[in-house]
Amino acid sequence: MLIKIKKLNPSAILPTYAHPGDVGMDLYSLENYALQPGERHIFPLGFALEFPLGYAAIVKDKSSLPKNGGLHTMGGVFDAGYRGEYNVLLINLGNEPYEIKQGHKIAQLVVYPVVIAQLEEVNELSESERGTGGFGSTGI
Repeated sequence: MLIKIKKLNPSAILPTYAHPGDVGMDLYSLENYALQPGERHIFPLGFALEFPLGYAAIVKDKSSLPKNGGLHTMGGVFDAGYRGEYNVLLINLGNEPYEIKQGHKIAQLVVYPVVIAQLEEVNELSESERGTGGFGSTGI
């Protein structure tokens, strides 16, 4: 799949795959920032993408950051029609400040095929084995 990318900031590091066959492209910080415990911060990435309809680009955690620093991504769904600057919203769920340096990997971007649903309003839904069972409905 061909994805067009436009660099918006000359300091931006464009997303990269670390290994052949990886599904997540590493995303890099443009800034130095100390993310305090409980703090949320938006990190601009300095690029924009263009890819076909029927796909979405979704920001996901970089596995080492939640494990080692308590950092977690929030939000991060980019639609095919979006042409603005990509960014990463991080929250520090740890107990210590986390130092992010310019050029550090802060998240990953995964491009997924998606179904664009059509909704049909009805008066009743069909029965299912689960029914309306929510949290805890399958036991402990």
